[in-house]
Amino acid sequence: MNREFCEGRRLAPMKRLVQAIWPDHSYENWRLYCFTDQASAQAFLDHFPGGMFDPKRDRENGNARGVWRRTGEYKRILDLGPLSVPEILRN
Repeated sequence: MNREFCEGRRLAPMKRLVQAIWPDHSYENWRLYCFTDQASAQAFLDHFPGGMFDPKRDRENGNARGVWRRTGEYKRILDLGPLSVPEILRN
């Protein structure tokens, strides 16, 4: 689905993984789609749910191997667009 979206707009994002960690020590691995310009990233975000990630701000002072220190309370993502966690796997 996101491949068709990107190919149709001639976007070629790089994909990266980052570990997101909350203050209560909960964590998840997140897939990032990295675009060369803000407008492309915003077009992707307008079409798919998610959030903006700034590696210089969000990844331990820009450390390439750093984690994403999240703030607030951890809330598990159970539904994301057409994908969802089956009921049997939910808490």
